[in-house]
Amino acid sequence: MSNSPAKLPPLSAVRAFEAAARHQSFTRAAEELGMTQAAVSYQIRMLEDRVGAPLFVRMPRQVVLTAKGKQLAPAVTEAFDALRAAFAGVEETVQSVLAITTLSTFVSNWLVPRLGRFQHLFPTIAVQISVSQEVVDLGQSGFDLAIRSGEGNWPGLAAHLLFPNFFTPVCSPDLIRGTDLREPQDLLKFPIISPGDPWWRDWFTAAGLPDVDLSRRLDNSLGIQHLEGMAAIAGQGFALVNPYFFRADLAAGRLVQPFDLMATTSRGYWLVYLKARRRSPKIEAFRDWILSEVAGDAEQESWARKIETRA
Repeated sequence: MSNSPAKLPPLSAVRAFEAAARHQSFTRAAEELGMTQAAVSYQIRMLEDRVGAPLFVRMPRQVVLTAKGKQLAPAVTEAFDALRAAFAGVEETVQSVLAITTLSTFVSNWLVPRLGRFQHLFPTIAVQISVSQEVVDLGQSGFDLAIRSGEGNWPGLAAHLLFPNFFTPVCSPDLIRGTDLREPQDLLKFPIISPGDPWWRDWFTAAGLPDVDLSRRLDNSLGIQHLEGMAAIAGQGFALVNPYFFRADLAAGRLVQPFDLMATTSRGYWLVYLKARRRSPKIEAFRDWILSEVAGDAEQESWARKIETRA
């Protein structure tokens, strides 16, 4: 005797039977399933051939379950109810959790301080954040969104520019208090944090000093702007950072920016997600919120510049 399970009939036929049994109508079943009445009737005939007995009595304006149909219907309906509940539970979980992979400095210096505003607006969405310098494949992972640094040309992804990657030297005010710091070349008199960072060369070139060589300096690389900024606040030297990430520290005087010159690259910070998921309610909510935050920052900076100009 074989112990293998009995082969199930086609799910499409079982689905048609379950809908028709609930509605006692092929027409209403067809409307629910988005099929024609003829297609529903065909699927049920396939199932009846498989069972070897009629499941419905066809009447002029309705259909009625036969004895075999009544025997089968409760189990089939219960199974589909369980499936509906399972998928509803998964969908609810998926829509209530927003998973974001992002860069360390962005999340610590920009996103987390204002994330409470998003959670206030969308209290039913739980935000889960993972920090990684690696580019995560959104199509093969459980993440909904990513914050990436680059040029915005990732195949299959919708990309929204948040802000460009400007960078400029900053330091603790104590480091330069009482010193003679007038020109960019005067920076070379001070310790430089992460001197192996190639963007130092770009900034000095933009300042008219293309021949500056930092290769002989001890390269104590900290790797990410967040740590470099902390080291600068602690008075350990000049750090090259995007001032956008350190606005609070600059405003509070924990950091100073001695020179207005800011260099930039073609790279920027982008919000990205799969194009196929652009209609996801939670993705739409976060996208619209973060873009409004960026726009609000830009508006504040514009007003600040006007005030400085008038002064």
